Amino acid sequence: MRKIVSSTYVSLDGYIGDPGGWAMPYFDEDAGRFAREQLFASDALLMGRLTYEGFAEAWPAMTDEDGFADRMNSLPKYVASRTLEKAGWNNSTVLGGDLVEEVTALKRRPGQDILMYGYGPVALTLLEHGLLDELRLWVHPIIVGDGDPGDLLFKKTGRFPFELAGTTTFGSGVVVLSYRAAARAAETDAG
Repeated sequence: MRKIVSSTYVSLDGYIGDPGGWAMPYFDEDAGRFAREQLFASDALLMGRLTYEGFAEAWPAMTDEDGFADRMNSLPKYVASRTLEKAGWNNSTVLGGDLVEEVTALKRRPGQDILMYGYGPVALTLLEHGLLDELRLWVHPIIVGDGDPGDLLFKKTGRFPFELAGTTTFGSGVVVLSYRAAARAAETDAG
C-alpha cells in the first residue's frame, strides 16, 4: 500500500502559517535537494482546498532547470474539498465525497508515495483514521512569536504515537524530523 507523507514547515514555536514570510530565508541548496528527492519519490499530491488554491495560482507559471516545476505541474493532484467544484490546475481531481474512503482507495492503487504539503484539517482527518503514514517536520530555527493561534501546527487533537524514522540537518540550521505513525512503523518493520 502506498504511503501518505505530510511535509510541513514549522517554526520553533510551532507555527506553520505563512511560511513564505519566515521560512524562505532558510531555503538553501540542501533544502532544495531534499525537496526534490521527496517530490520525485512521489507520484501524486494530496492537498486541502487552501493549499491547492495557493499552489494552483503559483505553480503553473513556474519553470526551472532541474525539472521540479515540470514534475509539480504534471503529477496527479487530489484536492479534498466540499466547496471546490472544479480544479483547473493540470491533472487535478476534486475529492468531494467521503475523504476517508477516497483516500483509502488512492492508497490501495499501485505507485509511489502520495505527498502532502502542509498540515491542516485534511492531514488531521487522515491521522485520526490511520491513513497518514509519515510526518516530515521541517523545523526552522526561528521563533515567529506573533503568528495567528489558528496557524499552530497542533491544536486540540487526540494522542497519536509516532516513531522517529530519520533526521536530516541542513547548513541553514533547518532540521527535518521524519516520523512514522507507530502502528505503521510496526507493520513496515514486520513486512
